[in-house]
Amino acid sequence: MDTVDDTPASLSRHPLFEPIAPWLARFTAPGVPSHAALDALLAGTAAGARSGGGAPIRFVPPGDDPAGYEAQIFSSGEVPTRDGDWHDFFNALAWCAWPHTKSACNRLHLAELRVREGAGLPGRGPRRDALTQFDECGIVVVSADAEIPALLAAHEWEEAFWNRRAHLQRTTRFLVLGHGSWDQLRAPFVGLCAKAIYRVVEPAWLALPMAAALAETDAWLADHLAAALDTLSPRSLSPLPLLGIPGVTPDNEVVGYYRDTRQFRPRRNALGAAASGTSRA
Repeated sequence: MDTVDDTPASLSRHPLFEPIAPWLARFTAPGVPSHAALDALLAGTAAGARSGGGAPIRFVPPGDDPAGYEAQIFSSGEVPTRDGDWHDFFNALAWCAWPHTKSACNRLHLAELRVREGAGLPGRGPRRDALTQFDECGIVVVSADAEIPALLAAHEWEEAFWNRRAHLQRTTRFLVLGHGSWDQLRAPFVGLCAKAIYRVVEPAWLALPMAAALAETDAWLADHLAAALDTLSPRSLSPLPLLGIPGVTPDNEVVGYYRDTRQFRPRRNALGAAASGTSRA
């Protein structure tokens, strides 16, 4: 995918669009579907989608709600969605694919906002920043082998993506949630990263159909974010170079691809060790 594609259906064949592929495939005309089409899609795929405050979700043109984006969604269920905008289109599809997680993020935003206001703290704070980053460019890496997430979290890119390539493909799934990442994947660029949360599962999980695997992961992720809120910050989310995932681009079919430090950077502590002349264990 070297150029921007203007037809949603054509994106359905790309592996990182898998969570929303069945719905992308429905839209065969160029451009972004209308608000009415998105509301109908949500009603047919996640009719129970609710805001963090329990209001039914629907997609509306942006207005001037003084309460702010998350507060508007929380209280009314209205998700501001710009007409003809791909970024907002993918956000609507994220509500279809990840309704429990999107609701949890909205609820956690409002809870944290109220905590900070009550404490007289300025700004958004690291928890809300992390929630926004994950909402925009989050990915859940689900693996039946605990070593794969450990290697990726340690930035051992060549070992995970190349040396263990076949094993990674058998044991690991990459489920994008971030609507910003989907938008960027229409015209990917060197260095394109997501923010990853890693999960280890039993091998039987891998046999689930995609719809079942997605629904199960959605429920798990909503609970995980709520439980992890106290320690959530942008630094707690692990960067993952999306173009390193096997099958995402033909460029990564050679080992040398993973030695380009523009996108496959070592961890900061490894960089510090190299600079000081020490070696890594």
